[in-house]
Amino acid sequence: MAEFLNLGKHCSLDGCKQIDFLPFTCTSCQKVFCLDHKFPDDHSCTEFASDSPHVEYTGTKGYSCSFTECSARELMPVVCDKCLKNFCLRHRHQNDHKCEKLEEKITPTKTAEHVQQILASKKLDVNPKKPRGKKSSKTAAKVALMKMKLHAVGDTKIPDFDRVYLQVVLPGGTVSKGTTKPLFFSKTWSVGRVIDAVADRAGISNTNNTGSSQKLRLFSMDSGCLLPIDQTVDALLQNETFFNGGTVILERVTDEVNVINTELYQ
Repeated sequence: MAEFLNLGKHCSLDGCKQIDFLPFTCTSCQKVFCLDHKFPDDHSCTEFASDSPHVEYTGTKGYSCSFTECSARELMPVVCDKCLKNFCLRHRHQNDHKCEKLEEKITPTKTAEHVQQILASKKLDVNPKKPRGKKSSKTAAKVALMKMKLHAVGDTKIPDFDRVYLQVVLPGGTVSKGTTKPLFFSKTWSVGRVIDAVADRAGISNTNNTGSSQKLRLFSMDSGCLLPIDQTVDALLQNETFFNGGTVILERVTDEVNVINTELYQ
């Protein structure tokens, strides 16, 4: 053990004095310190010169957003690969900064165009047609549910007791053409989250969080009524707006549309 006595040095700070086998030498006072007191502030160095000359930074201090009335700046350039202008993170997408080179245009489906024509001519009924009896709808849903459970897809993390199965008619589609998708969702989800899940599963463009004039909305197949996006699936089941195993319609419409003609989807 005697051969190790000369290894390491004691910390010069009064009250510490612990031995450190890899000591640090202060470049200001030239004293030796341990790991905990190696910086000038840690050992209250009296030789440390805090008034070192300040060099003014002359480089780029930020990149301004090119979007009108936006004064945000980013430390790194965020350049649109279409119009080649710089934007902040909030306006980096083409839709967000109304890119002059935007090529993708949202083309309404034939069904959505038909809805717009009805609105323009004011022939759309403000009140939905009388739905078929809830008893018959409930019975039909029970029969469909048994078959749907064999083919429906969804988030496998949702426990069985929490799953609600729905046949979803995709935008511009009809039941007879087979443009439907059996899916299951959590009864705790909101209608808005259901819409996002359907769009993701079906590979449908979802512009609900943009300034698009048309957005994906969910409607009851029985009544044609709009399902509020903030309502939960469980609440709609309790109100018998639809039933587990029933059918709903996903369509791209404007905010003015609260009811659709379900005959177009049969």
